[in-house]
Amino acid sequence: MNSTATKTDTPPPPPSGSDAPAAISGKAVRPGDRIFLGLSRGSGIALLVIMAAIAAFLTYRSVLAISGDKANFFTTLDWNATGTDPKFGIAVLAFGTVVSSVIAMLIAVPVAVGIALFISHYAPRKLASPLGYVIDLLAAVPSIVYGLWGALFLVPHLSGLYSWLDDYLGWTGIFSYGDGAARSLFTVGILLAIMILPIVTSVSREVFLQAPKMHEEAALALGATRWEVIRMSVLPFGRSGVISASMLGLGRALGETMAVATVLSPSFLIGTSLLDPGGGTFAQNIASKFSEADEFGQDALIASGLVLFVITLLVNGAARLIIARRKEYSGAAA
Repeated sequence: MNSTATKTDTPPPPPSGSDAPAAISGKAVRPGDRIFLGLSRGSGIALLVIMAAIAAFLTYRSVLAISGDKANFFTTLDWNATGTDPKFGIAVLAFGTVVSSVIAMLIAVPVAVGIALFISHYAPRKLASPLGYVIDLLAAVPSIVYGLWGALFLVPHLSGLYSWLDDYLGWTGIFSYGDGAARSLFTVGILLAIMILPIVTSVSREVFLQAPKMHEEAALALGATRWEVIRMSVLPFGRSGVISASMLGLGRALGETMAVATVLSPSFLIGTSLLDPGGGTFAQNIASKFSEADEFGQDALIASGLVLFVITLLVNGAARLIIARRKEYSGAAA
């Protein structure tokens, strides 16, 4: 009796050899698996090769330009790369790129977070879906359309704002304003804020929608108001996602070309006031000078492009590190 029970309770041995199912092993043994593995692996390798080729090309042409520069490439406030005695530097371009992008981030991120919270936690469903769809459509508007709107509508209507800032904040020197068109870095920052607003809003909205519902319901059960639920449950969960969305928006602001070239009145001067016309950015300078530059001038522009390339890689790398530090961004812990 005991021997019979032992034989019955003993599980059968696992299949071996050809009888074992291929799905249990996890190995790519079918032709389709091998093809998919090869394509995915080849795509990843091809991407790395392309990025390395771009970096090598930019570095090579940049070395040629910087070796022929008669001035300091990082501190010179001039761009004359086509003369017999070429002197050019990226001081004005770096200042204009960073300042306009920071202005855009200061304006766009709070507004984008507010819109994302409204769509995800305040607006009724009949309003939230169309509003989210419209926000997503704004990201598809071409840059030149934003640039034309900024040049024909935004610039003429900013004089009043500039005068108000000069009246109340002109004593700081940062917002002092005289006469002239509002074609300054501050205007560029406002335009870039409008352009990156859809990106930051869309990503932040998706992050807020992934917040654990149990945490929100628990806070409501304890008597918390809707704002307290957002402050204690939603915002801490989506903090890294909002930062990552801001990094993506910053990446676009740093590399924006046509809109900036249409609105900005370029000059190689660093003014103390953000409202003074003039300034420049990396992308705007490349777009405006590349067609008229000779071979050495193109190398100089490529050298400035390499600096922008490095800055963009650092921004994207920082975004990836933030996402990696907070696994909750993916909703896995919800």
